Amino acid sequence: MTSRIIPPAGPARTLALAQFTNSVGDGAFYVTSALFFTRVVGLSAAQIGLGLTLGWGVGMLAGIWLGQLADRHGPRRVATALAVATAIAISAFLVVRIYPLFIAAAIVYAVCQCGLTAARQALLAGTIDPTRRTEVRAHLQSTLNAGLAVGAALGGLALQLDTAPAYLAVFAIDAIGFLGCALILRAAPAVPGATATAGEPRLAVLRDRPYAVVALLNMVLQLHIPLINLAIPLWIVQRTSAPTAMVSTLLVLNTMAVVLFQVRLARRVTDLRTATRSIRHGGAILLAACTAFALTAAGASPWVAATVLLGAATLQVLGEMLHSAGTYAVSFDLAPADKHGQYQGFFGSGFAIARMLGPLLLTTMILTWGTAGWLTLGALFLAAGIAMGPAVRWAERTRALPVPA
Repeated sequence: MTSRIIPPAGPARTLALAQFTNSVGDGAFYVTSALFFTRVVGLSAAQIGLGLTLGWGVGMLAGIWLGQLADRHGPRRVATALAVATAIAISAFLVVRIYPLFIAAAIVYAVCQCGLTAARQALLAGTIDPTRRTEVRAHLQSTLNAGLAVGAALGGLALQLDTAPAYLAVFAIDAIGFLGCALILRAAPAVPGATATAGEPRLAVLRDRPYAVVALLNMVLQLHIPLINLAIPLWIVQRTSAPTAMVSTLLVLNTMAVVLFQVRLARRVTDLRTATRSIRHGGAILLAACTAFALTAAGASPWVAATVLLGAATLQVLGEMLHSAGTYAVSFDLAPADKHGQYQGFFGSGFAIARMLGPLLLTTMILTWGTAGWLTLGALFLAAGIAMGPAVRWAERTRALPVPA
């Protein structure tokens, strides 16, 4: 089991340890942040939503520029600095009690998170052999989920105590986790920055139309992230007769499945052809999952609904893992060797958009449209999965040519 989570000794293990260190704090943060901001800071749900939406919107744009900065000055240095900056932003939440300052802290937090992700991906690309990148990226995803699970347990304890000191302790743990991440990243091998050539655009990725199409399709598929974190829990509580405990059951199922099986599935992806096949299969399975979720609408007995929910959640996490395994290869193999930072920052902007727009989109589709919304979402997953193959082949044909101005 440990071999499916912990990669072999070397740079890959260093990156995994850094990932685990800060993901524990993140897991606790995700579980408690909403109540912390409402009960301790005193914000309304609308204020929190607006602040975080602005934060991730700015972070999405800044992540590309910070990725380019990692290309120029070395990803280890930039990743270390951004991990420290993230710790500072989280620490600001401990003392901020005025709404404009909350928005400022949320923007700094999201910018640092997006930039840190891009710099880490560039560091992985610069220290790991190309033939092992997909497998190592899967190890990091398994490590991330394991850390989130541990952190969620700590956050659950804070929720049980439901006191200001408990919530403050969670945020302090998250900040300390990012400081620990920065220390661990300093032990990773240094990757020299790339020298800009005369006449080269500063952000070449913004002119790479085939890669933009690939990133757009990936953004559609990444709607499975707010699906499991927000839409499915609300669906269970409001539109099914299943026990409320199914919310936590499905989240545990999702987390543990990724921890145990993501690396195994990623090993089947060896090139762009197998990557697009994995994404295509993932889109089809996500359609099947959405169809199964639609069948759990109120009307069935609680235990029948619970059983169907388990089957639907199993399909959902399988589709998620197949999609992830394919995109690990696609995002790296289509990026120029000296521009991984900005390319990974651009590709990762789909995650920020999914976090920013996904909650509103999915709650409208699923909770308002019901069965029709589930089927529409499944059709989007299937269409994006099928379209990924032609888009990747188009991008692959342009890799041997200069990116047009």
